[in-house]
Amino acid sequence: MNPHDWVVDTRTSYDTVAVSYADQLRDALTGLPYLRAALALFADLVRDAGVGPVADVGCGPGHVTAHLHTLGIDAFGIDLSPAMIEVARREHAGLRFEVGSMTDLDLTDASVAGLLAFWSLIHIPDAAVPQVLGHFRRVLRAGAPLLLGFHVGDESRLKTEGYGGHPMNVQVHLRQPDKVAAWLHDAGFTVRAKMLLKLDESLPGAIIFATYES
Repeated sequence: MNPHDWVVDTRTSYDTVAVSYADQLRDALTGLPYLRAALALFADLVRDAGVGPVADVGCGPGHVTAHLHTLGIDAFGIDLSPAMIEVARREHAGLRFEVGSMTDLDLTDASVAGLLAFWSLIHIPDAAVPQVLGHFRRVLRAGAPLLLGFHVGDESRLKTEGYGGHPMNVQVHLRQPDKVAAWLHDAGFTVRAKMLLKLDESLPGAIIFATYES
């Protein structure tokens, strides 16, 4: 398999499910108080570090990007799937969304005052994670917060169907927080906090706050 086939498969899969995915996640944050609290803390950290744009990388249909705007943050979204970006622009008119890949992040060095990747690293193979985190560090201003959310576990699962029964072909990588924290350390970040979340009894999640100093 070409090492970049997974990028094509991920893009195609989320193009296929974009509308149904948006329908299912539109009000998802309403029932997730711990995630809302984490986003509120992230917004506070952005303000403490200095004003500026915040990148929501792997934004999907833009519901988290829009929520950050309600918290007074100048957030914009980036997603690999053109169909997801089309949905985000339609549902959150006036906000900025663009197609892009976290493996080749097309942002200027030190240009963002914060960055979050909420359950979007889950489709990145282990071998590509250091490259992605290198891009995150490159585009973040010194002292600006990074927020990662991901599934917790020790396996990779092939997802062949989802969000209304539509066909998909994506690997979902479950990882332990200590493994992600070690990658962050190797990329030059300092982990500031970890939180475990039992969003689903069978599929717990975790969030990590990190920063790097120049």
